[in-house]
Amino acid sequence: MVRAVGRYTLEIVQSLGDVAMFVGRSFRLAVGSRKLGRRVVRAMFEQGARCLPVILIVGLFTGLVLGLQGYYVLNRFGSESLLGTLVSLSIVRELGPVLAALMLVGQAGSALAAELGIQRNTEQIAALETMGVSSHAYLVAPRLIAALMVFPMQTALFCCVGLWGGSLSGSLLLGLEPGIYWSAVERAVELVDVRECLTKAVTFGFLTMTLCAYHGFNAHRCRSGTGARGVSASTTRAVVQSSIIVLAADYVITSFLI
Repeated sequence: MVRAVGRYTLEIVQSLGDVAMFVGRSFRLAVGSRKLGRRVVRAMFEQGARCLPVILIVGLFTGLVLGLQGYYVLNRFGSESLLGTLVSLSIVRELGPVLAALMLVGQAGSALAAELGIQRNTEQIAALETMGVSSHAYLVAPRLIAALMVFPMQTALFCCVGLWGGSLSGSLLLGLEPGIYWSAVERAVELVDVRECLTKAVTFGFLTMTLCAYHGFNAHRCRSGTGARGVSASTTRAVVQSSIIVLAADYVITSFLI
C-alpha cells in the first residue's frame, strides 16, 4: 500500500511539473511571435462571443432561482427587503465566477481540448514543428492569453444578468419593490467583493484553459488509446479536472480573501 501511495504521489508531482513546463514553454516561445495579436483576438472570439448565449441563459436563470428561493427563506423572518443583499453577495462572491467558469469549460474548454487532440492525431502539430513554427506559441499561448481577458468579462456579464434575474423574481413574481431590491444591492456590494470576483475569474480562466490545452496537446500520450478514443478520453479528462480545479481553487481563494 505504501508503494502504491508513493507511486501515485510521484505521478501527481510529475504531472504538475509537466503542466508547469508546458505553460512556461508556451509563454516563452510566444514572446516575439508573429501575428500573436491576431490569434489572441480569434481565441477571444471563440471563448467569448460563441459562449455568450450560454452565459446569458445560465446567468438569468441563476438569478431567477436564487431570487425565488431567497425570498421565501427571508419571508419566514420578515426580512424580504434583504433579498438584494442575499442575491448580490451570493452571485458576485461565489456563484458568478464558479458557474461562469464551469459553463466556459463545458463549451470553450472542451472544444479546445478536442481541437488540439485532433490536430495531434492528424499530425498537424508535427507538421508545424517540421516547418519551424512553434506549436506552443501558435496554438496554446493565444488561448491562454485570451482566457485571462475573456473569463473576467464573461463573469462580470454573468453577475449583471444574475442580479437582473433576481430583480425579476422579486419585483414581477413576488411583488417586491424594485427600488428596495436595487438599494440593497448597492449597499451590499463593495469594491472588495468585485475584486474577489475578478480574482477568481482570472485564476479559473488560467487554470482551466491550461488543463484543457495540456490534455488536448498530449492526447497521443493518453493511456486509453490513440485516435478517436484518445481524443475522447483526453477531452473528458480535461473537462472533469478543470471542473474540479475550479471548485478547489474557489475554496482556496475564498479562505484567503474572506
